[in-house]
Amino acid sequence: MELFSAPWWSALLAIILIDLVLAGDNAIVIALAARSLPKHLQKKAIIWGTVGAIAVRTLMTLVVVWLLKIPGLMVIGGLGLLWIAYKLIADQGGEEGEHGPGASTFMGAMKTIVVADALMGIDNVLGVAGAAKGAMDLVVIGLLISVPIVVFGSTMVLKLVDRFPIIIYIGAGVLAYTAATMIVNEQLLSTWFGTSAAPITWARWTVSIACVIGVLGLARLVTSRRAKPADQAPQA
Repeated sequence: MELFSAPWWSALLAIILIDLVLAGDNAIVIALAARSLPKHLQKKAIIWGTVGAIAVRTLMTLVVVWLLKIPGLMVIGGLGLLWIAYKLIADQGGEEGEHGPGASTFMGAMKTIVVADALMGIDNVLGVAGAAKGAMDLVVIGLLISVPIVVFGSTMVLKLVDRFPIIIYIGAGVLAYTAATMIVNEQLLSTWFGTSAAPITWARWTVSIACVIGVLGLARLVTSRRAKPADQAPQA
């Protein structure tokens, strides 16, 4: 693809739109993973978490053709993301030090961010690689553009979480829905869920609703049971 040609600009516009649409869930997981860190480390976690996530996504983009040949990849990624969505809620409100999936430390937050983005980044990688049509300069530009989008989005979500803690549940629900979308788009399961061109809508929505309700309900149940012993402690 010729640099700065009409097709080049058209592909770049498509990549920017893909980044804008798909950056939301990435911003949510970064903000939730960093929420329990000290204030002076939150911004650092967002920036370095985004850098690490982009590095992983770059590697995935370079091997996207090979990734597409792995059967069950979308299911594995979806199940992994369901677990992360569950942990983001279930690990809060426990004993001291249990503020999130490793998120009470800077490196713990980095681990959560990079792993979650690697799982969620599959759809972004496929979208960007497809829009770029093999033009590596567009792939690189697309990845660079996604950095400020995710950093800004994460900062905004983190501020909202401080004021409205219920956003933690909303964010986990979004991640669970993203995971369900990955699972139902797995080619190995097309007999049950159809394809993107001919989806079995009721089956897809059933899985999506079950994933969201299951993650939120189970995480809430575990959190409530963990809090009860402290509430029912005998009076001195």
